[in-house]
Amino acid sequence: MASLTKKRKVAEAKVDKNKTYSLKEASTLVKEVNCTKFDSSVDLHIRLGVDPKKADQQVRGTVTLPHGTGKTKRVLVLCMPDKEAEARAAGADFVGLDEFIQKIEGGWTDVDVIIATPSVMPKIGRLGKVLGPRNLMPNPKTGTVSNDVAGAVNEVKGGKIAFKVDKAGIVHASIGRISFAPEKIAENSQELLNAIMKLKPSASKGIYLRAVSMASSMSPGIILDTKALSN
Repeated sequence: MASLTKKRKVAEAKVDKNKTYSLKEASTLVKEVNCTKFDSSVDLHIRLGVDPKKADQQVRGTVTLPHGTGKTKRVLVLCMPDKEAEARAAGADFVGLDEFIQKIEGGWTDVDVIIATPSVMPKIGRLGKVLGPRNLMPNPKTGTVSNDVAGAVNEVKGGKIAFKVDKAGIVHASIGRISFAPEKIAENSQELLNAIMKLKPSASKGIYLRAVSMASSMSPGIILDTKALSN
């Protein structure tokens, strides 16, 4: 096992593993314990009291972060020719259909979000095996299947993110960059948490928000006080 660097050891010493932090405290501390020289992402890891194997306990949705993600997302729009100009004008990075279907079948997934119009969904259904595991498959529930191509692209570029509980019952999501002010990190985090709490399945019993941690890339995690977050 690789030994910790001096910088990481200093960062680890600043985080009390036996303490749960308020969102305000964590949003300040995450900047102090950052170990990278680049503008790393700040992520939330949220363990929910759900059984993802059951269809009625799936947690999936979208939220627009008030301060964006700090990252320029690469967007592919799959559409017919009559929608291509609209997609490009809205700022889509890639626009087309058949050529991109072939590229994706060949393993290409060098994008962050894929938007599709309803009319082309039958053609791209077979891409599920490639796009599904990467959470790139267009879905009406996340607003990535729409005839309003310009609106969908603008939402993604403006800070809209999709989230989904994984097989272990955890939602992983990037809510900003380490260069953000603590207030922006806290506000983006709260917006995501609010969206997740509103989606609590009626079939979920007991504690819904079981554990939440915040961390930047390659830096120690900070455990949040879930009771305060639930209020």
